[in-house]
Amino acid sequence: MEYIIESNALSKVYKKKKALDNVSIHVPKGSIYGLIGKNGAGKTTFLKIVSNLAAPTSGEYKLFGKPSNELGNNCLKIGTLIESPGIIPKFTAQQNMQVKCIALGIKDKKVITDLLQLVGLGDVGKKKAGNFSLGMKQRLGMAMALIGNPELVVLDEPINGLDPQGIIEVRDIISKLNKEKGITFIISSHILEELSKIATTYGIIDNGMLLEELDSKALFSKCGEKIELGTLDNEKACQVLKDFGISDFSLENNGYIYINGKSEKTAEINAKLVNSGIAVNHITSQNDSLEDYYISLIGGKAGNKNA
Repeated sequence: MEYIIESNALSKVYKKKKALDNVSIHVPKGSIYGLIGKNGAGKTTFLKIVSNLAAPTSGEYKLFGKPSNELGNNCLKIGTLIESPGIIPKFTAQQNMQVKCIALGIKDKKVITDLLQLVGLGDVGKKKAGNFSLGMKQRLGMAMALIGNPELVVLDEPINGLDPQGIIEVRDIISKLNKEKGITFIISSHILEELSKIATTYGIIDNGMLLEELDSKALFSKCGEKIELGTLDNEKACQVLKDFGISDFSLENNGYIYINGKSEKTAEINAKLVNSGIAVNHITSQNDSLEDYYISLIGGKAGNKNA
């Protein structure tokens, strides 16, 4: 698989505190990668490093297959919106876009019109950006990140401050650009349910450490409807399940077998195992949300702020 971002044991220390602790993340080319974590998890620190806005204390990373110290003009292939958008308050949306275009050597004024229209700011006229709502500033920051047709776009909490309709619109923009232009996105958020509607790959980070990295299929298999099964002979039970025509299950380290999407067959599965001479000491159906899974993984309460 080709990765557009690949980090290896990346660490960052601020005043003796580890913001990142040996983080190895892999962002497939053409994916929408959701970086999930609560306040203080290390999301923004990681995004700053791969956007060349901060240097790691140790470890290494590659962008577009090249080591970070050999990027050269590849830096121009990255669009970023991290923390507060770099907006000049006394300028209009169009003037802010013009400044970014000049910096990148882009002279086509249609680029500005098209991008402002894309993010829903096509009709703000001469209103100064300093008078924009937080949501409007987020939209403008996103438009600025898209200048220059980047291959990779780094977005730090892009739906922050948006109303429900605005969230849907930003989600649609990201999906459209990903599918039609092949842009790879890495998006940080503490809202797993929202990211789950567009992300194809996930990294879950907590206290500076990467807890899990998985694609959307694997994530959804860990959530939703499933049976939690405990027996006195799990190896034999797995074989009985296969013989019964059930293949979508896993034996986890906690000693339980998890069977996905078969809760209506709980009684039938139990009878089959007992008739096969297997003692069943625990069987229950579950229906966990993505948020439930995330909270159980980090072992506590999800935060409400970026990190």
